[in-house]
Amino acid sequence: MKKYTHWSRSGLLIVFLFSFCFTLCFTEEAQAQRKKRKDKKEEVEKQDEKDSEEKEDSKGGLKPYKEVITEGAQSQEGLFDVHLVDGAYFYEIPEEMLGREMLMVTTISKTASGIGYGGERTNTQMLRWDKKDKNLLLRVVSYSNTASDSLPIYEAVRNSNLEPILYRFDIKSKGKDEKGWVIEVTDLFSKDIQALGLQKSRRTQYKVSRLDTDRSYVDSIRTYPTNIEARYVLTYAAAEPPSNSSTGLITVEMNSSMVLLPKEPMMQRLADRRVGWFSTRVTDYGLDAQKASKRTYLDRWRLEVKEEDLEKFKAGELVEPKKQIVYYIDPATPKKWVPYLKAGVEDWNVAFEEAGFKNTIVAKDAPTPEEDPNWHPEDARYSVIRYFASDIQNAYGPHVSDPRSGEIIESDIGWYHNVMNLLRNWFFVQTAAINPESRGTEFEDEVMGRLIRFVSAHEVGHTLGLPHNFASSFAYPVDSLRSATFTREFGTAPSIMDYARFNYIAQPEDEGVHLYPEVGPYDKFAVGWGYRPIPEANTPEEEQAILDRWILEKQGNPVYRYGRQGNPYDPSTQSEDLGNDAMKASGYGIQNLQRIVPNLIEWTAEKDKPYKDYSDLEELYGQVLAQYNRYMGHVRTNIGGVYEIYKATGQEEEAVYTHVDKATQKEAMAFLVNELFATQDWLTNEAITHRIEDFGMLDRVRKLQVTTLNGILEWGRLGRVIENQALNGASAYGLLEMMDDLSEGIWSELPQGKTIDVNRRSLQRAHLERLELLLSEDESGRSASSLDASQSDIRPAARAVLKTLQGQIQRAIPRTGDRMSKIHLEDCLERIKEILDPA
Repeated sequence: MKKYTHWSRSGLLIVFLFSFCFTLCFTEEAQAQRKKRKDKKEEVEKQDEKDSEEKEDSKGGLKPYKEVITEGAQSQEGLFDVHLVDGAYFYEIPEEMLGREMLMVTTISKTASGIGYGGERTNTQMLRWDKKDKNLLLRVVSYSNTASDSLPIYEAVRNSNLEPILYRFDIKSKGKDEKGWVIEVTDLFSKDIQALGLQKSRRTQYKVSRLDTDRSYVDSIRTYPTNIEARYVLTYAAAEPPSNSSTGLITVEMNSSMVLLPKEPMMQRLADRRVGWFSTRVTDYGLDAQKASKRTYLDRWRLEVKEEDLEKFKAGELVEPKKQIVYYIDPATPKKWVPYLKAGVEDWNVAFEEAGFKNTIVAKDAPTPEEDPNWHPEDARYSVIRYFASDIQNAYGPHVSDPRSGEIIESDIGWYHNVMNLLRNWFFVQTAAINPESRGTEFEDEVMGRLIRFVSAHEVGHTLGLPHNFASSFAYPVDSLRSATFTREFGTAPSIMDYARFNYIAQPEDEGVHLYPEVGPYDKFAVGWGYRPIPEANTPEEEQAILDRWILEKQGNPVYRYGRQGNPYDPSTQSEDLGNDAMKASGYGIQNLQRIVPNLIEWTAEKDKPYKDYSDLEELYGQVLAQYNRYMGHVRTNIGGVYEIYKATGQEEEAVYTHVDKATQKEAMAFLVNELFATQDWLTNEAITHRIEDFGMLDRVRKLQVTTLNGILEWGRLGRVIENQALNGASAYGLLEMMDDLSEGIWSELPQGKTIDVNRRSLQRAHLERLELLLSEDESGRSASSLDASQSDIRPAARAVLKTLQGQIQRAIPRTGDRMSKIHLEDCLERIKEILDPA
């Protein structure tokens, strides 16, 4: 029995193994047969589909390729092949390009007088080509709402964001190799497609009624390996054109650049408002949050470490990036300025060293047609500093970035010839008092070259992703900017991205002091923070703790602080200022202006041009007044001022907003009373005004005073004064105290019945008019200030000031001996009565 049992188990095992092998072989054979049948079925289905399409093509009227793209066609190969046939433009779009995402950047390339400037961007949109039946659709794609395609919510996001169709094209023919589609695109650029033409705001401004298609046409379409450039002329019928009004027309030349985006987007780096950066912001529904959360990531070039250099990089050694950032200089640029433009580009290499890279950015001459016949400045593979022969006093540094990742694809810096006049004016008015090199209407080439280098570096900074940092100049103590040692080591501001311009604080005795801004310590920190690769992180979220640590290492050091542009209430983030004390800095600046004015006639004369007119004298005298007005604006911002210093939760000092202290605000008010509201005889130099105008001197001064006065008594500023007092009580500069100090400074002649000169009379009337506005202006007339005028303390305070003035003027009239002063006061008394008791 035991023997039988043993044998039976072995036998069963053999039978099982045999059966398994047989089954396995049978299964493999079956699978092979099934795959063969499946492949044959798919082949039949593909052939059926092809036959069906061919039948459909013949029914739908698709023509043979050679009948559409005829032998006489002018053809170009590129991203899409482009064909010009009898004045009509055709795209031949390969099948593999359907579904790929592209960026369309539309700019004004040439414009009529008064309509922006050449190179001005009017629209940027993401596009995708899709096939639908017998048509190709050009869809506008948006990433403003997004989610990872691996998450269930991805489908909900797609279903909630139907992509608009910019244009529908009839398919004319299949491509040459039967793999793509041919469409005619002439109408896309010659018909009224608002997204590719004059923007809506300008249409409204000039009362555009329609596009005149008889005067609109495609000038050229060029194709390159990664982009297509369409240039076209649009003429609009307009009731109020900005120039050539008799024609009733506006003509602009537009350029639309369609750029292919990478198949694999670069990994995002998440933004932090404590470091200034141009960024892209989307609503990300895929984040683990109980609300629709915003996701903001940096716009930056793709800088990567070569695989063979990764260990060197990790060890702290500088390495070259996989791909350099290269800028080409427009061949139209005057040769003598080329070295300075290049130097401005390459000045940023020192900042990229903070990111671990060397030789990161370089400027090159554009190749000649003989060197590279295919090179063109409009090719999206090349970033170019374009030189425009224009009287516009400007330069600009935009960039084109991938909305999915923030990767900067390319950038063309616009450089207008007349920016040199702007530089001359700045350098003259800010440094001529101490700098012989800037005393004149034309500078030596080396001097102008240094100024060009400064602006070149500033604009390149924008193309790297850095916005203006208006907090930068506030980091340095005023008196440090009078030190040759300090300024040579640290420059005039920690960031070249501030509007710090030139050193107007330095005095004649400050020998050797540095006058120019440089790529500074903040710029190096910001570039390192934004560009340094973090190999140990695989996602943007994993980078955040490291990025936060880098910021906290600089915590409390004003040199590394970022302050946004456009905050009119923060005295530490102002345009065109220097130093951490506006009153002290402006005092030094005014002393230098007082040195310049008596010399203006001599310094604007040219010995080799004895019969020259006084246009330069007029322009530079106007620059003196404008600079003086800037100083007043810098001081005024302290009144009702609130510092905005970005923080994050968990920092030791978490307060982002703090009010300017009372002593500083009172000092600012006293400065304005003494340096602006008191008549400044030095501003009205008769020797100058007799040469440049027969009338207008008094109005120049009046405008300076009224601008600052109205800026003090402005709704948003007064609201901050009220809130400061509510929060901080007696330690705050309160509304009534502020308005009393202002009133006493403007009406200081009243107690003694002194003569009131013509400038002061204008100022006093302006004060009454502003108080009247505070009492009567309705909601629609005010700027957005989150104030309800009728329910705030502003109107009662304004009424109280007027009543006080009423009594003071009544008492002053009998003791005022000057007849014009007396008449003026009597008129002011009547005005106050009408304001307080309108008919």
